Amino acid sequence: MPPKRKANELSADVVLKEVRKLVERERSEKKKVVTLEELGLEHQSTQVEEKNGEEVMREVEDIIVEVAASIMSGRGFKYSQPSRGVGNQMYVPEMDRIVLKDKVSERPFANVATVRKTAITTKILQLVFELCSKGIHTTKRDMFYTDVKLFQEQTQSDEILEDVACMVGCTRTSLNVVASDKGVVVGRLQFQDSGDEIDCTRMGMGGKAIPPYIDRVTHIRSDAEFILLVEKDAAFQRLAEDRFYNKYPCIIITGKGEPDVATRQFLKKVKETLKIPVLGLFDSDPYGLKILSVYMKGSKSMAYDAANLTTADIKWLGVRPSDLDKFKIPEQCRLPMKDSDIETGKKLLQEEFITSNPKWKAELELMVKTKVKAEIQALSSFGFQYLTQEYLPKKLQEGDWI
Repeated sequence: MPPKRKANELSADVVLKEVRKLVERERSEKKKVVTLEELGLEHQSTQVEEKNGEEVMREVEDIIVEVAASIMSGRGFKYSQPSRGVGNQMYVPEMDRIVLKDKVSERPFANVATVRKTAITTKILQLVFELCSKGIHTTKRDMFYTDVKLFQEQTQSDEILEDVACMVGCTRTSLNVVASDKGVVVGRLQFQDSGDEIDCTRMGMGGKAIPPYIDRVTHIRSDAEFILLVEKDAAFQRLAEDRFYNKYPCIIITGKGEPDVATRQFLKKVKETLKIPVLGLFDSDPYGLKILSVYMKGSKSMAYDAANLTTADIKWLGVRPSDLDKFKIPEQCRLPMKDSDIETGKKLLQEEFITSNPKWKAELELMVKTKVKAEIQALSSFGFQYLTQEYLPKKLQEGDWI
């Protein structure tokens, strides 16, 4: 009997057979887009939409007029805003994402607890109005430096920026404020960025930084058969250096940990344009699964904009808890979970998006039960190229995703 061939010795046609079946299934399925209106939740939720500069300016003016009217009537200087707290969020199974509910809170200036936030809100509204009136953009970091003494820390100006987006009723990018470049893409993808032609097969090992202005990304083309979404930069660098996408036509994207808005928007736009599946490669720990859930269901801090940021039906390829024994990961490469890890895992087990998926739940239960975690880099114990030459080809060949 001839010896069994290694995964990297098999042709791409053999390895990608199950991937191609998945592509056919996804393209043949006519998925109906469910709206909050159809579910009767439009009056119980807060929705935002893309708005142009003029629309944002009009909304800001309306907010200020409302504040002036409040002062003139003797009710004082205050802002009304949708509450973004966890208690004002709900998971909608039919839409498979988090939605912000309709609770509104007040932020009065004549209150010691909220006076600084009220002042910061006023400053942010002024800066947003200026940006939109001039038709220019800035980064969150630049915005922070416009008044360091008032903001004190960038986290404070960032938080109020999200509040302002809710108040205006628009996506955060509509405010013309973006985060600095973080996400990276490489592989079988071509597109235009503000009219400039970009070829992601010619971007070297470092890849192409994902543009912060996704509305300027146009003419997306590709012969890729799937998108490989990678949690960390280290695994991305290995895939890029080995030119994994040459043998297995794919697009490789990473948000380098917790993804920024641009990376989440870019992933959504590429998937919806090309209509190919997304396979996730994340650490086998609660935080890896938590980051994967941000791509799929949305982050709690930006629940109001989840409709524009989430990519549904990402397949969890690995590294899964069951992979540790399946691929015989050495004990010295497995890490004991800390108490905080176990607590995070138990909290995730209570999340509706986990309980509604039996296979995901089983993997997470195994992780919490064994109290063992592992990073993608644990695969390097078999060799630095084991990830690209054995692990991924084998997983793809077997269609081993959930």
